[in-house]
Amino acid sequence: MNFYTRKLIKPEDLNSNNTLFGGSLLKWIDEEAAIYAIIQLGNNNCVTKFMSEIDFISSPKQGDIIELGIKAIKFGNTSLTLTCQVRDKISHKIILTIDKIVFVTVDEDGRPTPHGKTSITYTDERLREDEE
Repeated sequence: MNFYTRKLIKPEDLNSNNTLFGGSLLKWIDEEAAIYAIIQLGNNNCVTKFMSEIDFISSPKQGDIIELGIKAIKFGNTSLTLTCQVRDKISHKIILTIDKIVFVTVDEDGRPTPHGKTSITYTDERLREDEE
């Protein structure tokens, strides 16, 4: 799993319990996963189709640094399935897991369209080494 994005938890990210608001975290995950899918599929026209169960395991607090990990696990004809893990950057304590996030490439009318990809595209050789 590659951890590309890091976030510092700030006061505006907190809920009434003074921990990270789940909605903020899900927004960051959807954005990071979309960027990952766009890069892998070489197509800006892909949309979030599905997220499996979201398992909140621990709650970051203000000042914590978290990192979002995304990995491609399956290429379909029109889809790409990812998995996600969020962890504390310092302690590596798991914060959240999502087993499946599915993106679908669509045409101008919003209909699924084949993307022609079958494997991960590496934009940096170091990433290939991390995956192996």
